[in-house]
Amino acid sequence: MLAGGVAALYWTGWDSTVADDGLPFLSKAWESLAGAESEFANDRMNNCANRCYYACFQAAIHALLRAGAQPRGGRTQWPHAFVQAEFVRALVRGRKLYSSDLRDTLVRTYILRQIADYEQDHVTELQAARGLRRTRTFLEEVRREGGAA
Repeated sequence: MLAGGVAALYWTGWDSTVADDGLPFLSKAWESLAGAESEFANDRMNNCANRCYYACFQAAIHALLRAGAQPRGGRTQWPHAFVQAEFVRALVRGRKLYSSDLRDTLVRTYILRQIADYEQDHVTELQAARGLRRTRTFLEEVRREGGAA
């Protein structure tokens, strides 16, 4: 499915060997989306949900770095709660760099990942498809606004 399927659309022109101006997170985000597409195509909805969240998380880190943000306290790792809140506070509501339609994408994909990874329930095909749609929209907007990966 990948060779001619939906995921191939998102890999066109992407070169995994080139870091985006020293900020590799957008490239990682597209790789995570490709993984989500593959998992969906192979009926692995829980894995799809996991990769959707990480694609959005990595893209949000890229956007925050582009805006000059850093993890608090001199940390090198990005806490999930910080990324989710700061993306919305600084880039959606504050600077209005991104559409308000994106304000709940990180939280929604995070909740779906929590179900996939930690709950007894399985992610359904419909939930995974919605997660993929949100993830594609999120990554496309981050790419338009501040990166070419």
